Amino acid sequence: MPWPDRKHFAEGWLGQRVLITGASGGIGQALVDELAGAGARLLVTGRDAATLEALCRRHPGQVTAQAADLTRAEDRDRLATIAERLDCTMLINAAGANRAELFEDSDDATLEWLVTTNLTATLQLTRALLPLLRRAEPGRVVNLGSAFGHIGYPGQAAYCATKFALHGFTQALRRELADTPVRVLYVAPRATRTAMNAPAMEELNQALGNAMDDPETVAIQVRRAIERGRKETRLGGAEPLFARLNALCPGLIDRALRRQLPTIRRFLAPAKGDMP
Repeated sequence: MPWPDRKHFAEGWLGQRVLITGASGGIGQALVDELAGAGARLLVTGRDAATLEALCRRHPGQVTAQAADLTRAEDRDRLATIAERLDCTMLINAAGANRAELFEDSDDATLEWLVTTNLTATLQLTRALLPLLRRAEPGRVVNLGSAFGHIGYPGQAAYCATKFALHGFTQALRRELADTPVRVLYVAPRATRTAMNAPAMEELNQALGNAMDDPETVAIQVRRAIERGRKETRLGGAEPLFARLNALCPGLIDRALRRQLPTIRRFLAPAKGDMP
C-alpha cells in the first residue's frame, strides 16, 4: 500500500510507530534521524546504550530506546513487550554484522555469530511481532539486506550466505502474508561508509574503485522505498545491474571477480576486523 505522492508522506509518517533494530550502528542512526525528521515515533534498539540515549536526546518525545542483544531470547521478549505497549506499526530490521575475511580463515564461532546475528535473531524477532503488525492495517516489515545478498563475493562468503538467506526469507514471508494487512519490503544497500568498517575492507574498496554510500544517503533511499511501497529495492549505481547479470549470466561475474582475486587476497588474508 504505497503512499501515492509526497504531500501524503508527512501524514503517513506521523501515523507510524516504528521499531528500528541496529539503531546504534551507522545506517541505523541515520534511519532514526531520517524517520524522526519525517514525523514518525520510534522505538530504537541496539547494543550501545550510550548511542541510543543520545538519539533520545536528539529527538525528545519521539524516540524510545531499549538496549538489547537480539540473539538473547529474554532481550527479544522485552523488546516485543515494549513494541506492544507502544502499538508499533512497522518493524525495520537493520541490525547486522560482518567479518571481512577469506572463508578458509574463518572459525566456527565466527560463522555461528554471523548466522545468529544476521539471520536467526531477525527471523525470531519478526515472528514475535507479527501478531502486533497484523493489527496495524497495514503493518510493515522492512528488511535491510545487501548487494551481497544477490552477488556472491570473495572474502564475504559467510556474510553472503546470511544475506542471500534474508532475501529468500523476505520473499517467502511476503508471499505467505499476501492475503493479510502486512506488507513485507526488502531494501539492499551497497557498501556503506560507516565508522565500524574494517580498515582492510575500506582499503580494498578504494583499491578496486568500489563506490561507497554515506549512511545518510542510504537512510533517505530506505525512506523513499517505504513511501513508494516497493517490494524490493536495490540501491547503488552499477550494483543492481551486476545483480541482474549474476542471476542471468553468472559466468560473466565469475570472470570479472576472478580478476580481482589477487587484490582481494592481498587485503583480506590477514584481516580480522569487523564491519557492520
